[in-house]
Amino acid sequence: MTNDKEFSLGPVPAANRQKLMHTLAVMLGFTFFSASMMAGGTLGTGLTFSQFILIVMLSNLLLGLYTGGLAVIASRTGLSTHLLTRYAFGQKGSYLTSLLLGGTQVGWFGVGIAMFALPVEKATGIPVPYLIAAAGILMTSSAFFGIKALTALSIVAVPAIAVLGSISVYRAASDIGGLGGLFDFQPQDALSFTAALTICVGSFISGGTLTPDFTRFASGPRKAFLATLIAFFLGNSLMFLFGAVGAISTGFSDISDVMLAQGLIIPAIVILGLNIWTTNDNALYASGLGFSNITKIPKNKLVIINGIVGTALSIWLYNNFIGFLTFLGSAIPSIGAIILADYFLVNRRKYDRFDPGSFKQVNVVAIAAWAAGFAAARLVPGIPPLNAVVVSAALYVVLTKLLDRSDSRQQTSETILEG
Repeated sequence: MTNDKEFSLGPVPAANRQKLMHTLAVMLGFTFFSASMMAGGTLGTGLTFSQFILIVMLSNLLLGLYTGGLAVIASRTGLSTHLLTRYAFGQKGSYLTSLLLGGTQVGWFGVGIAMFALPVEKATGIPVPYLIAAAGILMTSSAFFGIKALTALSIVAVPAIAVLGSISVYRAASDIGGLGGLFDFQPQDALSFTAALTICVGSFISGGTLTPDFTRFASGPRKAFLATLIAFFLGNSLMFLFGAVGAISTGFSDISDVMLAQGLIIPAIVILGLNIWTTNDNALYASGLGFSNITKIPKNKLVIINGIVGTALSIWLYNNFIGFLTFLGSAIPSIGAIILADYFLVNRRKYDRFDPGSFKQVNVVAIAAWAAGFAAARLVPGIPPLNAVVVSAALYVVLTKLLDRSDSRQQTSETILEG
């Protein structure tokens, strides 16, 4: 572990913490997510523009509070999502969450490579296998070199995506009468408030659960919270806006497709590549931390293995696995909810110093609360990700308190008998 500069198996020391702008750059790159543009397109064509703004602001407030809370915990402890789960789930109980989080991220990494290669092949004629290999090598490399490489890439990619994308969106909006045309738009098949909020929150709450993997490097909890909140209100909102305007004007949600329709081939490839790259390297980085928690192998070695697997299976994953990955995504918000509940409500904002040998093996209460949250997301009417968060957090706190009282009574009875 002495050569593990990414601190896969322990807290990030104070000397290795980052400035606010570096944390913000990584989080903005993280939120620049193609799936958010797709969700934005669905919202844009299913709502009036005023309703769209309201839904996006409300959703990003909810996402910002959820991920911001996780960011605070990560900054205070210096621990990744996977190491934080040991406190609530136990040493071996955390293996379940790491397998789920790490496995889904490898899957989405492969899907992302295919999402880059297939449209670029259509636009340029470059064979898909070459594009997949090139993308896999580049994205795996930045994840391998760790948080500094993620930061450097985001510092370049975020402004490029924001500027080029905004120029394209401005042109697209101008074609339908500008801002007035957007506010005059009336959807043919209107979305309900619940459906719209579900799409918006659900698009990123699973990925947002991995926020600690990046904000553990923040130099303080306030900076971690601020960087995360800004990233969601600015970065995620921008992605939704790109998707909505593109869909209303051209019928395409992804800004790269809008650019191709506008004849901007080179900028389209640049935007598509950078957008997927900043998401994919974060996904691969997080997957390495997850499997490191299980295997105790440093993250960098696992990133290479996961990158090879995701790259080799990218087309298969794209064609066969997206539905299953989305299904698994319903199980992830409960993990973050239990971390939040355990830290803020059960342990009252104070964890013991991280000691790998001090954790219980499995906390059955956490597993039960997680399963209940997963079931609530799939079966209970309402907003699935919020159902998962509320049910799992509430059940975890209640069961933990009840068991603590039971243990206290048992200890009291034993003391009386001994007396």
